[in-house]
Amino acid sequence: MAPRVLVSDKLSPTAVQIFKDRGVEVDYLPDLGKDKDKLLEVIGQYDGLAIRSATKVTEKLIEAATKLKVVGRAGIGVDNVDIPAASRKGIIVMNTPFGNSITTAEHAIALMFATARQLPAADASTQAGKWEKNRFMGVEITGKTLGVIGCGNIGSIVASRGVGLKMKVIGFDPFLSPERAKELGIEKVELADLFKRADFITLHVPMTDKTRNIIDAAAIATMKDGVRIINCARGGLIVEKDLAEAIKSGKVAGAGVDVFETEPATDSPLFGLENVVCTPHLGASTSEAQENVALQVAEQMSDYLIQGAVTNAINMPSISAEEAPILTPYVKLAEVLGGFAGQVTEDSITAVEILFDGQPAGMNTRALTAAALAGLLKPQMQSVNMVSAPLMAKERGIQVSEVRRDKTGIFDGYIKVTIKTPTMERSIAGTCFSDGKPRFIQIKGINMEADVGRHMLYTTNKDVPGVIGQLGTTFGKAGINIANFHLGRDEEGGNAIALLYLDAPLTPAFIQEIEGLNAIGQAKLLEFEI
Repeated sequence: MAPRVLVSDKLSPTAVQIFKDRGVEVDYLPDLGKDKDKLLEVIGQYDGLAIRSATKVTEKLIEAATKLKVVGRAGIGVDNVDIPAASRKGIIVMNTPFGNSITTAEHAIALMFATARQLPAADASTQAGKWEKNRFMGVEITGKTLGVIGCGNIGSIVASRGVGLKMKVIGFDPFLSPERAKELGIEKVELADLFKRADFITLHVPMTDKTRNIIDAAAIATMKDGVRIINCARGGLIVEKDLAEAIKSGKVAGAGVDVFETEPATDSPLFGLENVVCTPHLGASTSEAQENVALQVAEQMSDYLIQGAVTNAINMPSISAEEAPILTPYVKLAEVLGGFAGQVTEDSITAVEILFDGQPAGMNTRALTAAALAGLLKPQMQSVNMVSAPLMAKERGIQVSEVRRDKTGIFDGYIKVTIKTPTMERSIAGTCFSDGKPRFIQIKGINMEADVGRHMLYTTNKDVPGVIGQLGTTFGKAGINIANFHLGRDEEGGNAIALLYLDAPLTPAFIQEIEGLNAIGQAKLLEFEI
């Protein structure tokens, strides 16, 4: 059955056709996003939801979305999506961060020119029949210092345009490497230094607890007299009343503002001030950008729903269409290993270490770790998946670590999951052969090559004669067939384990009977989806 997508905001007809061409059923209802009740009524029918900014994906809507696997936002901002709620439900949230980068960067540059030369006010004055040539004295951009706060996709484009305009460009971004700064032709500085030196300041950071109100009265006080400030990123990065006071006092010579604390902005302390240029969130508003983000979100959602490829997800490691076939067997292996550990562990888990040896060490280990955590938590939380598992592990205080290393053994590569509880530590390792099927290669330090079965009984015992015979006799008396089995031990007379492959699950009473046999320690029914 083909996956079904709802488009609840206005998207390009070409984007809708992409869904259809890729084998996805699509309902194009561009006004539905504004009708919360109707959207809540129908959302349970869909595997995917494609939106812009009008649709609000709330926790209530997510709870009603019983089939939903992916939300695709045509654009960069996902403020209208409850990402924690989506993650807990296992729903991937995607955006299109690159489709409107150039358009937004160009708008920032346009606002910089507009504030430097007071263009809107000069236009209004001239069209009103005035000729106030002496009133509108601007400043040159050439040779001035441009301070870029946030040097990601959009900020780096603005920085390169600033260099092209013969400006001295300085940038603040904790994740900007010296090599990348050199490549852009800019100087990496601390935020306090940027405030002191910049003639123009432009913001290109997301809204987070750390960036909220990043420009307030205290920050403005450290800036140059006559600085000009541009914000095409997010409302709330600037304290509007503080900026308004600084403009009135002359400390700030001008501002170009495209985003506001409250939108739609029908009132603001900045409105009506001399040399403040305001636009109604037009950063991404070009025909090219609108088309680009619509096409991208349709392609990304189709790739996920049809091929399992994950691109530009907010709450999930990306998996490209090219790597998905190669990664998929190891994703299954990681999930099985986590599932084994989760099913045999009764104590609360405090830490998980995942070792990637050889071939999987060079893969997308974030996705593999997410799969292992999903398997680990599923026995206690049936609805968990790769999207929700990392968040749920974090919420439960489980420390997760990854280790990568070159090939060390006879296998081309393997994964080893080690869990820790307050009383014990246990590990399970496995690999994938050429058939792509997962196999166990080590359990509790005991080497053993074993297939993964749908229903398996795992037992631990002391390596003494007669144990396997007791197991066989007990199963025989109960009329239960053992399809296959694997045995392993760490040394003669030491610790031993057994994996018994069954045609059907066992009752809790029968498992208790097994645990009552002489020399049997733990007996656990393991079930896997294979």
